[in-house]
Amino acid sequence: MVVRIPQTDPKANYLAHKPEIDTAIAAVLDRGRYILGQEVETFEREFAAYLGVASVTGVASGTDALQLALRACGVGPGDSVATVSHTAVATVSAVELAGASPVLVDIDPESFTIDCNSLEEAIHANRDARLKAIIPVHLYGHPANMPAVMEIAGRYGLHVIEDCAQSHGAAIGARRTGAWGHLAAFSFYPTKNLGALGDGGAVATSDPVLAERVRLLREYGWKERYVSDEPGMNSRLDEIQAAVLRVKLRYLDSENARRGELAAAYGTALARAGLALPHVDANAFHVYHQYVVRSTQRDALRTLLRDRGVDTAIHYPAPVHRQPAYLGRIRHGSLARTDQAAKAILSLPMYPELSMDQVNLIGQLAS
Repeated sequence: MVVRIPQTDPKANYLAHKPEIDTAIAAVLDRGRYILGQEVETFEREFAAYLGVASVTGVASGTDALQLALRACGVGPGDSVATVSHTAVATVSAVELAGASPVLVDIDPESFTIDCNSLEEAIHANRDARLKAIIPVHLYGHPANMPAVMEIAGRYGLHVIEDCAQSHGAAIGARRTGAWGHLAAFSFYPTKNLGALGDGGAVATSDPVLAERVRLLREYGWKERYVSDEPGMNSRLDEIQAAVLRVKLRYLDSENARRGELAAAYGTALARAGLALPHVDANAFHVYHQYVVRSTQRDALRTLLRDRGVDTAIHYPAPVHRQPAYLGRIRHGSLARTDQAAKAILSLPMYPELSMDQVNLIGQLAS
């Protein structure tokens, strides 16, 4: 009988913290307030302190977090936003939900994050596109080159909204992702490094004006209940998810450390497998939301592992600019590195409850 190793396992993380999570959920149920109560308010303060920012606003999803951050910056119809095509489609979807148009740029071939040369060239090439913002994506848990992104944004007067959906706890030097841009968007989808037991998200910022704008927009534009000062939306983190996140936040650093140990073990186990292993930039702290390798024989490797009980994934099989719903969007150049990555990448199992024996087995099978 083949024993399967899942590519990710959010249930295992729930079971690891089950007594605390169950107690936290029961307290919310007993309290009787289920939307925007004390659990949300406390989580917002605790996560802001963790990130090193002044304010966090809990919202319903990571996609909503990006859309609200864009709208808080005044991005809307007729504007454009520079970002990457090698990302979850939510990044580009949020730009269009805000009414703006994406300008897609290429990636660095090692970190898979935004290539700043391509970014600056795209800014010059699209001077008439009313470019308002940049969304760098901290993909797979590796930080984008935020010092360079912020320098470029400063020269051109652009807002920066970090897509931190995969980088909870990642950092450049001592500064965590989420504390670099004007705003940052987080997802708490169950498979994330900090995952809820359903959908959830947050917007982080140290700008009080932007923070107030996000809070206004997340709930119908209300300053006074039932009176909308401007058109807003309904995007609220609920009390149960906030309670779960408060428990899991206490373990985020230790679980990220475990991911780093597993990544190091993969590095040893796969040393002779002929794969391109994850790269880490100098001064970057990678939190390995995904452990992504590259192979010229990717599909054959994936089949071999599947047949021996190892589940894998491809994040992502089609860049956004190749997907039917997003054909024809503005892009800078051919996005050759993005297309090349999509043909070679493979996400191996990665989650804190994975065992070293399982990592070694995967290494043996892949070699």
